[in-house]
Amino acid sequence: MRMATGLSVLVLGAGGIGHAVVTNLESGIDRIDPFKDMKNRPAGGHGMNLLLVGTDGRDKITKEEKQKYRLGGEPCHCTDTIMLVHLSADKERASVVSLPRDSYAEIPAHRDRTTGEEHAAHPVKLNAAYAEGGPSLTVRTIEHMTGVKIDHYLEVDFTSFMTTVDTLGGVKICTAKPLKDSYTGLDLAVGTHTLDGGQALQYVRSRHIDGAADLGRMQRQQKFMAALITRATSSGVLLNPVKLREVASTMLKSVRADRGFDTEQMLSIGQAMRGFSPSSSEFASVPMSDVAYQVKGIGSTVRWDPAKSKQLFTALREDKPLATARPAAQAAAKKVDVPPRQIRVQVYNGTEKDGLGSTVDAALHATGFDTTRAPLTSPQHDLKHTLVTYDPRWDRSAKTLAAALPGAELRAVQGQGATLNVTAGEDYHKVTPVHAEEPETGKFDAVKGDEVTCP
Repeated sequence: MRMATGLSVLVLGAGGIGHAVVTNLESGIDRIDPFKDMKNRPAGGHGMNLLLVGTDGRDKITKEEKQKYRLGGEPCHCTDTIMLVHLSADKERASVVSLPRDSYAEIPAHRDRTTGEEHAAHPVKLNAAYAEGGPSLTVRTIEHMTGVKIDHYLEVDFTSFMTTVDTLGGVKICTAKPLKDSYTGLDLAVGTHTLDGGQALQYVRSRHIDGAADLGRMQRQQKFMAALITRATSSGVLLNPVKLREVASTMLKSVRADRGFDTEQMLSIGQAMRGFSPSSSEFASVPMSDVAYQVKGIGSTVRWDPAKSKQLFTALREDKPLATARPAAQAAAKKVDVPPRQIRVQVYNGTEKDGLGSTVDAALHATGFDTTRAPLTSPQHDLKHTLVTYDPRWDRSAKTLAAALPGAELRAVQGQGATLNVTAGEDYHKVTPVHAEEPETGKFDAVKGDEVTCP
């Protein structure tokens, strides 16, 4: 997944550096014309639409890197990842929509870019459009499917992705469960990790971690893009001309772009996006009706939901946000791994204070915990510090509960089972709101960038 690199071109490539510098950097971009001779295109809307395409090109990767990161296979010369990025007219929002590479697509009539043979319109998986007709056919196919006019085209490969991440000094990713994929070599334990370019490539390419396959991979790609934006906008790169030029030069060397994405365009977008942050971005996947739609001669494809996908792309054309704004209380809540609603809690009163158990039960329940609503009295009536006991198998749930009860003592009890016990002590003050990592999704299951990054 090289989409993060593509969006970074916008955030970093023109982020406040001068016209002469950008002109010099621009000379390193491989120019293409994906819009040549295109007819019957959709009407333009408000804002700007970019098609960000990641290919599996690996020509510049060393033999050692190919072996280490499991990149030894022959490239298919197709699109490994496809995202449609909409920059709002006011340049304050980027809406990123993932288009599954296995989407059922109907390619328009065209001439094969390799053989020159004329082909009639026919069904394929979406990523085959690039193999058959390159950037031009890819743009035509996606415009036909979405009704969205593509203003600019950016294409990046494995090399540009890895070098960009390394130049930024790595990107921080957190995971609530182990991630292991024998195909890519990815092996991450629970916790927070700073990934270098090669490790990041493993993370965004992995599709054999769980049953979600490509759909799970798209979610990880979006999470990584949000994390990279966080890194780019918080590391001081935008304020350091020397570092900025180094990063921008590294990225642009491996980028292919349409001829219209010139110096003036880069400067205009870059200046407007100087205040960009993860909360300025939102991520969604095209709504689907069948993730295993069988097509004769093609195999299993992903079929888009016709009504919902039409609504999503209409929202992009009309420059409307896709994600639902979080309630203020949720935005201020502490981020945790396990949603409170998944945690069963029994409350005890460990003091002489009448009604304290009911008070704590009600407060935890109001925060989202699945409390028994029947607090009990503890045999101990002089407990100084609030105590949380838990079965070690539910240690992540215990951390969520402890986050809601600052200062509480955590104590593992073998064999206690799935229910966590809270014994309120004399130091109980209040329950602190917590918010699970699972984001608040809107009509299109879109999420804000700051909701999918590490807390």
